[in-house]
Amino acid sequence: QLQLVESGGGLVQPGGSLRLSCAASGFILDYYAIGWFRQAPGKEREGVSCISSRGASTNYADAVKGRFTISRDNSKNTVYLQMNSLNSEDTAIYYCAALGPTQAPCVMRGTWYGSWGQGTQVTVSS
Repeated sequence: QLQLVESGGGLVQPGGSLRLSCAASGFILDYYAIGWFRQAPGKEREGVSCISSRGASTNYADAVKGRFTISRDNSKNTVYLQMNSLNSEDTAIYYCAALGPTQAPCVMRGTWYGSWGQGTQVTVSS
């Protein structure tokens, strides 16, 4: 059974950093694009970043460009989201999701993704 598990969330001060991990089980991550999404209280879910199956293409939301970096280690069946210069607007539950199998460039359309993790809370506060 395809399963995704996020980890790495927590409480961090403004300007701080966190690295989220998305570990996959039950399928070979090499064939899937992975997206990171987030949902803040009272707001709609939004796409944060995505990476294609082999890592050739990545996309970022304008709000996180230059601060977040997505990467993947297919040998570990894991995708990472390095988040730097965090601010209060980054506070949300972060989810990873899988799209595939595909080798196409990734897109940040949540409705296209079929498998989702349970989410990890990121809170940015002093």
